[in-house]
Amino acid sequence: MLQRWHKKKPHLPLIALLFFIFIVSSILYNERNIQQIHQDQGHDTDDHRHQSSLEKTSLFESTAQLNYSLPKEPPVVLDRFSKCRSTVKYTGRKAGSVFRTPDSDRKRGSTESCDLFSGKWVFDNTSHPLYNESDCPYMSDQLACHRHGRPDLGYQYWRWQPHHCNLKRWNVNEMWEKLRGKKLMFVGDSLNRGQWISMICLLQSVIPADKRSISPNAPLTIFRAEEYNATVEFLWAPLLVESNSDDPVNHRLDERIMRPDSVLKHASKWEHADILVFNTYLWWRQGPVKLLWSTEEDGLCEEIDGLGGMELAMEAWANWVASNINPLKKRVFFVTMSPTHLWSREWKPGNEGNCYNEKTPIEDEAYWGSGSDLPTMRMVEAVLSRLSSKVSVLNITQLTEYRKDGHPSIYRKFWETLSPEQLSNPKSYSDCIHWCLPGVPDVWNELLFQFL
Repeated sequence: MLQRWHKKKPHLPLIALLFFIFIVSSILYNERNIQQIHQDQGHDTDDHRHQSSLEKTSLFESTAQLNYSLPKEPPVVLDRFSKCRSTVKYTGRKAGSVFRTPDSDRKRGSTESCDLFSGKWVFDNTSHPLYNESDCPYMSDQLACHRHGRPDLGYQYWRWQPHHCNLKRWNVNEMWEKLRGKKLMFVGDSLNRGQWISMICLLQSVIPADKRSISPNAPLTIFRAEEYNATVEFLWAPLLVESNSDDPVNHRLDERIMRPDSVLKHASKWEHADILVFNTYLWWRQGPVKLLWSTEEDGLCEEIDGLGGMELAMEAWANWVASNINPLKKRVFFVTMSPTHLWSREWKPGNEGNCYNEKTPIEDEAYWGSGSDLPTMRMVEAVLSRLSSKVSVLNITQLTEYRKDGHPSIYRKFWETLSPEQLSNPKSYSDCIHWCLPGVPDVWNELLFQFL
């Protein structure tokens, strides 16, 4: 019967077979399309979940999406010729909220058993100074006080002695081993540059002259030690975020403009370092600053007071740290404010001078001058406390407060000719901001050595 059926209607099974293949092919094709759509939706869902996770665990999402995303045309880079077309009062805009973490997880630098930042200065002309001014070929004329006529050398012989414990003694060879194959970068203003110069003066003596080099003065200056495959670098970024003061030489401007949501210009240089040492403070005490947001296309600036501007810059910096730093791979330090000594009446009531002719530290451990601004310190503490163990704090403020004797005063190179009136009144042109070397910044680096 079956054979007979095939003989009589041989064309029907062929048509059925072709129809069956067509149906199956259509189903498989549609299934592949549906599967691809689901996969795409699945990726979107995963991306959404990942995005949500980033919102909960990182600062970067909110900052990157809201403020760091590039506009259609990249914003013009700020320089010393940049101007605001018009200025309005600060509107309260933020670059993104800083991710909060428990304060208990905070890495503060000192252990509970010993606060290395609490102590006193001890005169020690046996172990200090740690190097001689004349032996460091990288010494700055701004900091070489003896070379520029300072008659007393007592400022070089003071050693920091913490209460209840001792600082680890400086060992240049051990420090180089810590830096072998690494990049150590200081980022900030001229005070941080002073700490960088201190560091290379502390380190350079054991490196043969033909095995070390330093790049010309530029936004990023690099000291190289060939034998250790290591660099000690300084990046000029006085406001941490992009600003019109980012030229390391020509930055004395009447109007300071910054991009409070743009840390990426500087981060592109510092992100490659293994050990980062940041500071910022002094430039925020010089009056209001102008804010030019990256998304602003018409040159409209907002004006904010120095403390408010510093807080915005710190938050932008913290956003970057929180989303980019793995403490197991990269070490980050923040150096607290370096005090000034502009009013001697604060440590010597009735006196109307400043740090000029001061030769000994302040002995009163409770001393606190106007050179250290408490509201600024509280703001910095609040920002840093949200970064958990990603940042170690070098709290140099209190110990540096005592060193009214450590400033260059009149014993430095001045880049502008001094008038006869100034020369007749030394306190009128005394530098009570920066620090002589050898001197106070060496102790900051001893503390850094301790925590590395």
